[in-house]
Amino acid sequence: MKKLSLMLTSCALLGSAVSASATVVANQAITEAEVRSAQSAWCKALVDISQTGATKGPAAAKALAEQVIDAAYGYQMGAVLFKPTLTVAPQTFRTTRAGALAYFVGGDSNFPNDKGFALKGWTACESKNAAIFIAGNSASSMGNVMITDTTGKVTTVDKTWTYVKDTAGQLRIVVHHSSLPFTGS
Repeated sequence: MKKLSLMLTSCALLGSAVSASATVVANQAITEAEVRSAQSAWCKALVDISQTGATKGPAAAKALAEQVIDAAYGYQMGAVLFKPTLTVAPQTFRTTRAGALAYFVGGDSNFPNDKGFALKGWTACESKNAAIFIAGNSASSMGNVMITDTTGKVTTVDKTWTYVKDTAGQLRIVVHHSSLPFTGS
C-alpha cells in the first residue's frame, strides 16, 4: 500500500509539472512525411534567403536566416553537428548558431572566410534521398541536394541530415553534413 501511495504522489507531482507546460507531446515518433517536409522547407528557406538578399539586402537576408536557423535547427537544444559544404579549416564545423548564421549570410568577423552561401543567387533547390532511416524520435537521411543559380547552373551536394523532435514536437536538425561529390583523381 505504501508503494501505491508513493506512486500516486509521484504521478500527482509529475501531473502538476506537466500541466505547467504550455505544450505536451505524447508521441515523439518521426514520420517519413515529416522528414520530407523538413527537407522541402530547408530548400525553400535557402532560396528565400538568397532572393531576400538580392532584393532587400544583406540585413533582411540575415534576419530571415536567423528565423530559419531558429525554426529548423536544434541549437537551442545544444550543439548541432553542422559541417557545411564550403568551409575551410580551422572553422570547418559549425556547432553554434553564430557559426551557422555566418556560413549562410556572412558578415561575421569571427568567421572571416564566410561570404554567405545562401546569398549565391539560388533560384531552386531539390532534395533527393538515397535513403531515410527512422528510429522512433530520431531520423536520418542521406542523398543529394541540387541547387540552381541564376544562370541555370545546377550544383549537386551530398547531404546527410539527422532530425529529432523537440519537446513541442517540432522537428529539429541536429546533424547536417554537406560536401561536394567526389569527382575522381
